[in-house]
Amino acid sequence: MEISELRQSIKNTAKRLADIRGSLDLDQKKERLAELEEKMVAPDFWDDQGVAQKVIEEMKHLKEQIEEIDRLEQALEESELLLELMVEEQDESVQKDLEQGIHTLMKELDVFELNMMLNEPYDRNSAILELHPGAGGTESQDWAEMLLRMYTRWAERSGYKVETLDYLPGDEAGIKSVTLLIKGINAYGYLKAEKGVHRLVRISPFDSSGRRHTSFVSANVMPEVDNDVEVEIRTEDLKIDTYRSSGAGGQHVNTTDSAVRITHTPTNTVVTCQSERSQIKNRERAMKILKARLYERMLAEQKKEMNDLQGEQSEIGWGNQIRSYVFHPYSMVKDHRTNVEMGNVQAVMDGDLNTFIESYLRLNMS
Repeated sequence: MEISELRQSIKNTAKRLADIRGSLDLDQKKERLAELEEKMVAPDFWDDQGVAQKVIEEMKHLKEQIEEIDRLEQALEESELLLELMVEEQDESVQKDLEQGIHTLMKELDVFELNMMLNEPYDRNSAILELHPGAGGTESQDWAEMLLRMYTRWAERSGYKVETLDYLPGDEAGIKSVTLLIKGINAYGYLKAEKGVHRLVRISPFDSSGRRHTSFVSANVMPEVDNDVEVEIRTEDLKIDTYRSSGAGGQHVNTTDSAVRITHTPTNTVVTCQSERSQIKNRERAMKILKARLYERMLAEQKKEMNDLQGEQSEIGWGNQIRSYVFHPYSMVKDHRTNVEMGNVQAVMDGDLNTFIESYLRLNMS
């Protein structure tokens, strides 16, 4: 890059950073942080554990934003100093360090801006991800297992922890259903972009005639909700069954009736969990999934009421595919909401999803 281009890049980055700082109103955030720190040292702070935990979470969030802005501004100052040094000494190694530093800073700004956009309720929460194959038997079940691998790879690359809450294997191959808990900050904020139907087009390895097949899998994403979220679940509305676990995890999972199935009869919502050896722990986890499902249902009903009042019509159904993964006759992954395309299908299946996720979030938050 020419010196003039480097100067312009630094100038543009400085403007972006100044705009971000202005939108955050850091002075007000620092005042709020000081208020919360005062509350924390009060003698009765821990009397109400729930309130105390919320204060700690808010403090952590404010500190993260303030410290990250300070770190980005320090990186910008270092780039400005490197530019002066490069001009004075005409050192190519300094120029390489400067170009790399600006490139890294711009990527970090992209991530920070995106995280700022995740400001809806529960965006910072962990996520519960469910995958359900559509019609098509073994072919769709195999597609569900491919997506399970894809999301597991994405989560690991993003620094999230993955727990399998429920797993039902297919008869011949693949899976009939799976429920994952993706644990970490902003997991739901990012993964909510993946909710919908995913379509696969390929030559089926299960078809001896070598014909092309189209398969569908539905991905449902919910936030892991806290215990203080108000969702009315009456004991008399629950039907609880136990059975022997069927998934992977060692011999112990099949020796006792530790798996739990809970049916919420008013809504006919069914959840299962078999990830733990203990029936009690599986029941606790199943109740957490049920709470998340019912909360999501409540939000969907509220949204529908608002749309009806505004005269809008939104169709959310099985045929409303959000993304197509084409393996044959050409290689392409296309998101139908943003029109973003990627030709490297294998990279996507290995968890390279951020281009799609970020494009969707920016489109919906602009």
